[in-house]
Amino acid sequence: MDKRFLVLADGTVYEGRGFGAPAIPVEALDVEAAHGVGEVVFNTAMSGYHEVLTDPSYTGQIVAMTYPHVGNYGDLDVWSEIGPESGTGRPLVKAAGLVARRVYTGPVPEGRETLHDFLARTGTPGITEIDTRALTLKLRDGGSLNGVIAVGAKGDLTDSERDAVVAFVSGYPDMVGRNLIGTVGSRSPDVMDGHGGPTVGVIDCGSKANILRILAQTGCRICLFPSTVDAAEILAAKPDAVLVTNGPGDPAVLTRQIGVIADLIGRLPVFGICLGHQLICEALGARTYKMSFGHHGVNHPVRDETTGRVFVTSQNHGFAVDETGLPAGASVWFRNANDRTIEGIRNDELKVMTAQFHPESAPGPHDSRWIFDAFLDAI
Repeated sequence: MDKRFLVLADGTVYEGRGFGAPAIPVEALDVEAAHGVGEVVFNTAMSGYHEVLTDPSYTGQIVAMTYPHVGNYGDLDVWSEIGPESGTGRPLVKAAGLVARRVYTGPVPEGRETLHDFLARTGTPGITEIDTRALTLKLRDGGSLNGVIAVGAKGDLTDSERDAVVAFVSGYPDMVGRNLIGTVGSRSPDVMDGHGGPTVGVIDCGSKANILRILAQTGCRICLFPSTVDAAEILAAKPDAVLVTNGPGDPAVLTRQIGVIADLIGRLPVFGICLGHQLICEALGARTYKMSFGHHGVNHPVRDETTGRVFVTSQNHGFAVDETGLPAGASVWFRNANDRTIEGIRNDELKVMTAQFHPESAPGPHDSRWIFDAFLDAI
């Protein structure tokens, strides 16, 4: 385990030990690097690190796990949430890196590989033995920051190397304004036959695999489209409804996708999850904004505003919808019980329903799986 450093854009340096793939040497820092550099966010889940690492929504982010012990049950590729991207040749791990207080290095169940070996195989650097509590409090109080997992030329990070790393990461593109969906999701249309259920057109902005699994379990026939699809192509497939998936980056810059969704609203029932929720709200005329540190974890309470029921959800988003921009007819369906941000809207006349959280979980509780049934009822 080599000496590594997590360097944040404000100049804060955390010294730790490395695991997984080699970290970026200071002299090789590259703004085009997919792994090792990105927005640093904290995730409050106690387990599910494999699903987190392979979730396309974490593209461009270094994930710090707040639970202090990570890796004890190993990794297995079939747990991956890479979705339709499997087989495209793109990286299996979508997160830019992993930060953990302590990494388990003992034996894992037969047939699995250790977290270290999994990250090494997928080219993803990790850093451990740093004060993740101090890091989490910093990000919570000051907001998410860009960062990089780096190594010095001779082990320690010299003053000049530190200055070079800080200068690099300070100039790294901010998540605001970044269009990342071109690096995730399916590349061509596909059809997954159902079992008597409705046909759902899925606009894949970086779908988690479990969204498609649940649709298939309900008997839906799935017409999968890449994020570059236009409304005419979707309508030509004659779906009974459209689902817009999760994905990474800033929703406000996805003007093509927003325009396509606007063309579909009122013609078909439209459902959105996470980024899909944000894009639908943008298509209805609302606006999104960058949150300070976002919601990342599997223990976020959400209240159904129609029933008053509160349930626990899995979440991963750094942007939210500005409630003041919602048009007449669109009501807040779900609200975060901690900070009261919008967690979903609905417009029954237009047959629009959205969820900012992840009803498909993976990882996380199954409390909100019923939302898929509600969507099918709306169809």
